[in-house]
Amino acid sequence: MDRLTDHGHGARQVAGSLHQNGSHRRRTLVEADVIDSAACVAGEVRVNHVIHNADDAVPALTGHRLNSFAERTKNYAAAAQQYFGTTTTPVTSERLSSRLVRWIARHLELAGISLFLAILVGLPLGIVASRGGAVGQTILAAAGIIQTIPSLALLALLVPLPFFGISARTAIAALFLCGLLPIIGNTARGLQDLARPLRESAVVRGLRPAARLRKIYLPLASRCILAGIKTSAVINIGTATLAALIGAGGLGEPIISGLNLNDHITILEGAIPAALLALLVQLGFDLLDRVFIPRGLRLTS
Repeated sequence: MDRLTDHGHGARQVAGSLHQNGSHRRRTLVEADVIDSAACVAGEVRVNHVIHNADDAVPALTGHRLNSFAERTKNYAAAAQQYFGTTTTPVTSERLSSRLVRWIARHLELAGISLFLAILVGLPLGIVASRGGAVGQTILAAAGIIQTIPSLALLALLVPLPFFGISARTAIAALFLCGLLPIIGNTARGLQDLARPLRESAVVRGLRPAARLRKIYLPLASRCILAGIKTSAVINIGTATLAALIGAGGLGEPIISGLNLNDHITILEGAIPAALLALLVQLGFDLLDRVFIPRGLRLTS
C-alpha cells in the first residue's frame, strides 16, 4: 500500500515537471516569435533608412528629371548609378549646341549617303527606263511600288532581314529606296521629252550612242534630272527623322525623346533644325541649278 502511494506521488511529480516543461517551451516559442518579429521590424527600419538615405543623396535627380536626363542623353547606366547612389560623380547634361552639332552631322550623314547611293543607282535605271519597252515599264513600276510603302513600314520590313537589324545600315537602305523614284522618274521623263529634231541632229553629227547621251541628251535633260535629285534630297532629310526609331540617331532623336517625355521644348530641338535643314537643302540645289544646267536652258526657264 505504501508502495502504491509512493508511485502515485512520483507520477504527480513527473506530470508537474512535464507541465512546467511544456509551459516553458510555449513561453520559449512565444519569445522566439516576438524576437523574430522585432528583428523583421528592425530590418525594415534599416532598409527604409538606407532607401531614405539614397533618396536624400540625389534629391535633384529623382523622378521626372532623372527620366528626362536618361532619355535625352541615352546614358541609362549613369542615371541608374546616380539614383542608387553608387557614384559620387555629378551627372552633367551635354550642352544644346553640342547636341545640335552631333544630331545635324548624323542626320546629314544618313541623308547624304542614301542620296549618293540613290543617284548612283537611279541615274542608270532612269536612262534604261527612258528607252521604254517592258524593261522600262518594269523599272518604273517597281520604283513606284517601293515609294508607295510608308517609310515607317519600310523600316520595319528591313529590320528582320539579315545584315540589317537595328542599325544605321537599315536607315540608309530605307532612305535609299525612298529616294529612288524621283531620280528614276525625272531622268526617264527628261530624256523622253527631248525633241525629235535634237535627237536627229545628234545622229547626223556622227556621234556614238554613249557620246550622244553624255554630250547632248543628259545636258539637255539636266534641268529635269536635277529637279528629281532635289526632290529625293528633301524627302531624305524629312524621312531621316524616323531613323532614330531604330537607334540610328539624327534629328529624330530629340523629337522621339520629347514625345516620350511629353516635353515640347525637346521636340522643338529636333523639329526646328530638321525643317530649316530641308529648306537649306532646297536652297542649295537651287544654287546648283546655275552650275549644272546649261546657260541656254536657264535663260528659257
